[in-house]
Amino acid sequence: MYDYLVVGAGLYGAVFAQEAKRAGKSVLVIDKRPHVAGNIYTEKIEGIHVHRYGAHIFHTNNKQVWEYITQFADFNRFTNSPVANYKGELYSMPFNMYTFNKMWGVVTPEQAQKKIEEQRAEIQGEPQNLEQQAISLVGRDIFEKLVKGYTEKQWGRDCKELPAFIIKRLPVRLTFDNNYFNALYQGIPIGGYTKLVERLLEGIEVRLDRDYLADKSNWDAMARKVVYTGAIDAYFNFQLGNLEYRSVRFETEVLNIPNFQGNAAVNYTDRETPWTRIIEHKWFEFGKDEHGNELPKTVISREYASEWKPGDEPYYPVNDEKNSARYQAYQALAQRESHVIFGGRLGEYTYYDMDQVIAAALERSRQELA
Repeated sequence: MYDYLVVGAGLYGAVFAQEAKRAGKSVLVIDKRPHVAGNIYTEKIEGIHVHRYGAHIFHTNNKQVWEYITQFADFNRFTNSPVANYKGELYSMPFNMYTFNKMWGVVTPEQAQKKIEEQRAEIQGEPQNLEQQAISLVGRDIFEKLVKGYTEKQWGRDCKELPAFIIKRLPVRLTFDNNYFNALYQGIPIGGYTKLVERLLEGIEVRLDRDYLADKSNWDAMARKVVYTGAIDAYFNFQLGNLEYRSVRFETEVLNIPNFQGNAAVNYTDRETPWTRIIEHKWFEFGKDEHGNELPKTVISREYASEWKPGDEPYYPVNDEKNSARYQAYQALAQRESHVIFGGRLGEYTYYDMDQVIAAALERSRQELA
């Protein structure tokens, strides 16, 4: 019998398994997919590490997390500087002096601030929906061109129908700084995320193509305790109803040219373009392979936001009142399962950045293994 059965070979499961192994525990990791690394899985195509389930850029201000994860991979110096394409007009993201200069022709921070203040003034009182909230933060011009269409595609609803809290704040920088994240540590693991997770799982038994929920009682009998990183509502056979998600569909293609868009991420912010963004994966590693050679081809992925339905890949929890209440009810059920640890994005029904996943797994493993 194993000490721990870890269900899911993504980042949370891999970190917990690594810590359990270090503590001298016996661990079995299973995953229903044919590969490890969960949604951060990267596969090599034409010498390029392609982010199969969407772009993942590691960023953190947590020194402890950074020092932990860099034991398992070296990271490059990639800085996320996305570009917004509105009907062929290109703008810098996040909103900064390059954006304001292109939008209004202003050249000083004072001029930009004045323009934003003028446009924000149209919203009086407490914003009642996402549209009003966004205008109260950045003004109508930026809302119309760079927020509205993108957000409506992401959520499948008009901005007037979306709650204000979704956009609590929009970063506005009165500097010429294109770095999207305010993070001290940032980069992409050299060799890809799959290699990173494989290092975390070194020396640990892993079985792929194994569906835990399809044979739950047999799997449970194999270990003293289960670490479950799948969807919490699926664990309880949806007895309180489905938790809702937004999903994403990807169309990936290899192009016989060296450079498609000159940037890792370009967001398409008009409503008419069906995809939300295009990722050109080679630019996460500066267009070169591990030996520093220029790559002659490129791989792009168009991303389409979609309503989630059972069977689709769940990406973003819909943390509205109804779903939050339903999750609380599932959490109450989970607390009765004394032999099971629920963790990760799906197990906790929360949107985690990668550093938060690592921090949560480290904290939970310390509590458990102390």
